[in-house]
Amino acid sequence: MLELRHLRTLLALRDAGSLVEAAERIHLTQSALSHQLKDLEERLGTLLFVRKTRPVEFTRAGQRLLSLAEQVLPQFRMAERDITRMAGSEQGRLHMAIECHSCFQWLMPTVDRFRDHWPEIEVDIPSGHSFAPLSALGREQLDLVITADPVEMTGIRYIPLFRYEVMLAVARQHALAIKGHVAPEDLRDEVLIIYPVEHDRLDVFTQFLEPANVAPREIRTAEMTVMMMQLVASGRGVTALPNWALTEYLSRDYVRGLSLGDGIWATLYAAVREDLLGTPWMDDFLRTARETSFEVLDGVKPA
Repeated sequence: MLELRHLRTLLALRDAGSLVEAAERIHLTQSALSHQLKDLEERLGTLLFVRKTRPVEFTRAGQRLLSLAEQVLPQFRMAERDITRMAGSEQGRLHMAIECHSCFQWLMPTVDRFRDHWPEIEVDIPSGHSFAPLSALGREQLDLVITADPVEMTGIRYIPLFRYEVMLAVARQHALAIKGHVAPEDLRDEVLIIYPVEHDRLDVFTQFLEPANVAPREIRTAEMTVMMMQLVASGRGVTALPNWALTEYLSRDYVRGLSLGDGIWATLYAAVREDLLGTPWMDDFLRTARETSFEVLDGVKPA
């Protein structure tokens, strides 16, 4: 009567807060998700949540099943890992690089959980390949690269992790702060603060400014997000960052966040060597990365 898929669905509904976003997370249509939940309620003879509430409001029966899901699903996954070890004594390494200055916010909790699950897998984030991580991946010096800029390479697969919106951060007193979104022309007289990377790797250029043939008055670089936020808050420039990187500063009313045009969305990928895909520990890392990112980041969507 009650299946693991039902428990996963209820957790997705709770975490996403709506049927539409929950359906995206578990890769179902909204219609299929609604049918699954209605079928489960008919089997159990009780309602599990209140329709048309946001966030979703669960009944006592729904809350009881959520409690069960929180207990059972982690145990089920741990049993799967244990059986894998018994069958093959999994060993390996996971050396990765990050083409994303703000990724540590969700990546470090992911790595911590993965290490707990797979203590026999050697995990490292070496710094020596930061100049060309995808090339190092192709030479088998790395096993995985977190990137938003997939480049077709033999033997490399790009696994989508999540989607995010690129937003413009401006000072609270900035003239643009009263707007909900900006046009490319709005940045013509601005100082644009960016990470020290090539412009063709930044969506604010490739998807927003360059198609409109607009260039900012000046470009300034900063190594760290917190430095960029200090510059923006003090009125010395504007910056475009992933929405999750701005969450803390927006919640503290430190800066204002604006959409670029009608909204620019990008996808973050895990670039993985094909020979490692299908190994239980790599599959588990990718699944853990997705789950952790949705837990700790605001505003991201399934890829």
